[in-house]
Amino acid sequence: MKLTLSWLKDHLETDATFSEIVERLTSIGLEVEHVDDKASLKPFVIAKVLTAVQHPDADRLRVLTVDTGDGKAPVQVVCGAPNARAGLIGAFAAPGTYVPGIDVTLTVGKIRGVESHGMMCSERELELSDEHNGIIDLPEDAPVGTSFAAYAHLDDPVIEINLTPNRPDATSIYGVARDLAASGLGRLKTAPVEAIKGKGETPVKVTIEAPELCPGFALRLVRGVKNGPSPKWLQQRLIAIGLRPISVLVDITNYVTFDRGRPLHVFDARKVAGNLVVRRAKDGEKVMALDGREYTLTPDMCAIADDNGVESIAGVMGGEHSGCDENTTDVLIESALWDPITTARTGRTLGIITDARYRFERGVDPEFMVPGVELATRLVLEFCGGEPTETEVVGYAGHKPKIVAFPLSEVKRLTGIEVPRAESLEILSSLGFEPQGSGDVVDVAVPSWRPDVDGKADLVEEVMRIHGVDNIAPQPLGAHDAVNSKILTTLQVRTRTAKRSLAVRGMMEAVTWSFIPARHAELFGGGQTALKLANPIAADMSDMRPSLLPGLMSAAQRNADKGIGDVALFEVSGTYEGDGPDQQRRVAAGVRRGTAKLDGSGRSWAGNSGPVGVFDAKADAIAALEACGAPVDRLQIEPGSPAWYHPGRSGTIKLGPKTVLGTFGEFHPKTLEGLDVSGPICGFEVYIDAVPEPKAKPTKTKPKLELSAFHAVKRDFAFVVDKTVEAGTLVRAALAADKKLVTAVSVFDVFEGGSLGAAKKSIAIEVSIQPVEKTLTDEDFEALAKRIVDNVGKQTGGVLRT
Repeated sequence: MKLTLSWLKDHLETDATFSEIVERLTSIGLEVEHVDDKASLKPFVIAKVLTAVQHPDADRLRVLTVDTGDGKAPVQVVCGAPNARAGLIGAFAAPGTYVPGIDVTLTVGKIRGVESHGMMCSERELELSDEHNGIIDLPEDAPVGTSFAAYAHLDDPVIEINLTPNRPDATSIYGVARDLAASGLGRLKTAPVEAIKGKGETPVKVTIEAPELCPGFALRLVRGVKNGPSPKWLQQRLIAIGLRPISVLVDITNYVTFDRGRPLHVFDARKVAGNLVVRRAKDGEKVMALDGREYTLTPDMCAIADDNGVESIAGVMGGEHSGCDENTTDVLIESALWDPITTARTGRTLGIITDARYRFERGVDPEFMVPGVELATRLVLEFCGGEPTETEVVGYAGHKPKIVAFPLSEVKRLTGIEVPRAESLEILSSLGFEPQGSGDVVDVAVPSWRPDVDGKADLVEEVMRIHGVDNIAPQPLGAHDAVNSKILTTLQVRTRTAKRSLAVRGMMEAVTWSFIPARHAELFGGGQTALKLANPIAADMSDMRPSLLPGLMSAAQRNADKGIGDVALFEVSGTYEGDGPDQQRRVAAGVRRGTAKLDGSGRSWAGNSGPVGVFDAKADAIAALEACGAPVDRLQIEPGSPAWYHPGRSGTIKLGPKTVLGTFGEFHPKTLEGLDVSGPICGFEVYIDAVPEPKAKPTKTKPKLELSAFHAVKRDFAFVVDKTVEAGTLVRAALAADKKLVTAVSVFDVFEGGSLGAAKKSIAIEVSIQPVEKTLTDEDFEALAKRIVDNVGKQTGGVLRT
């Protein structure tokens, strides 16, 4: 929201300085985001051309002598403007001046061999308009040597306020002035808008078929107007706040929009066929809007239509067909009320951002609907002439104010500041509220321009922001000698440790979108259960991701497309399998592509590394789970995994028969094709929220650290088993042979073929044995070996290979 100081003073009588106004705005909750004091226009002065002769070497240039009014000798200026002549008075820029319209700081230079000591400026060079066919031509009585900005009233500072969505009343300059006056910084000029008497009824009638979308509609015809440029002061005000002057009729609607927060629209009455109807748009109905673009409407949107079809997108933008131009002589002025939610949804769906939408979606003052037409009519008659009809008002039933019971003691309870009763009531009254009652609890009638005020806490906020938040005494934060409880949650700790462990393994952290295309969600189990977005930011971001893998795989492919084929990425974030809290998971996932092995170099002592595969993904998954506190020694690896993995090169990590902790493997060719990703590529996902909490240990129990004084021994065994037997089953059987002596079992060889038979394979394991009570004798080792062989044979059917 932008405003100029002089525009603000149209509604606020104050002696406060500009800096005091800026400071007060922020202190009452209207945060000043930017201030432009127009310092860039201060160096330009009014100067007079004394002589103008033809340039000796250029047909289109003239050499001028210019009196700048400083009492010194005239300066020489080379100028190419066609209207440069002796006696012309315009805006002069001396060397060293920054010219904003051309983004140049002037210096003394030579143009075709003739020195030029400055510049006579056009309106475009001062960013006053797009006019650049000639230099500025001022009246003969313009005071030479004085500031051009002051003469043209361009030294008006501009304030930009960052409004929160709950302050529709501050979308008008009048509303900002009301807040400043309530804070004691002046007096609000409250002259009412006088009604303009019309002649006859408005011939164009209005029918509202969707009252839930349009609670009220006011329309007035003004005949015999003359459209053209708006007055200079009006153009300058609009330019100052970033608007482009178009024509006097359009500029009037923009002026009222900012001045009073009342968006209006003007129709060329001769282009309207029949009467107007406010209705829901038909599915697929099209309209060419004022921005020159065609929009397709839906039944969720509100439209103003005539006999020929849609003429305006209600509350958002008018149609091009019925827009006013230089030939307009009869104009319809429209002021209506539109449903804020429908307006916001329509603007977002169509991608239209306008000043009207900005105000309607926040809620405009319903009581200013008719006065808005009267104010616009007065300006049209003043600038364009014409004869108005009576105003046609349809659908508006009047405003019924909300009554809020307000205990004055709430100010102290919620803010800690004792604000006197009289001051609290005075603040509310100055803001337009109407408190009634004499006790501690008063009934407060909320004004029509404050739809954001619903309860007593809102009224406390109003009192506090005007009273001054600076009056709240600072309180030091109490010091604590120690942290009394755990600060981070278990999931936060696991997220950090998982990230560290994967980063240590040479993987780079990625942050991918939580939204993915529907076809990607279907590939990773989304399907019918996918969590769809009601209003996606883009067509290819329609579903909440059921997995982190599609985003990571796409990111790896983008790197490959740019020549970085060997890449390892990971992410620890959330996935969404549905809209319930139990269907959102905290997941650690990663992918490796090309030859991005653990060391990240893509090379080994034997030459180039081979492509990444299932075991690389498995190692990453196990590392992440171990970092999160999962009991790695009790994990079970089972073949088989979700459909997006390769069925023979993937696995599932379980803890017990039911708890799934993750999946890993190489990806299915159909998955790669669906994502438009090329391999080799593997990946994993582990569910860090599924890892069981560690068992709490008694606080008084001293930790027991067992360090054996005896050397550990390693023995190798090779067992012949059926091909269907998993190596993990054999390892667990060997470990269970003696849980006290056997500390670790690892597989170091798998062999098939030869004399073993077609359905057999050999699995060789290394068993670590740690004596704890005594040195083991040969008989002890033989007994332990027999228990290992017997246990493996019992659980797997394997026999010791000889």
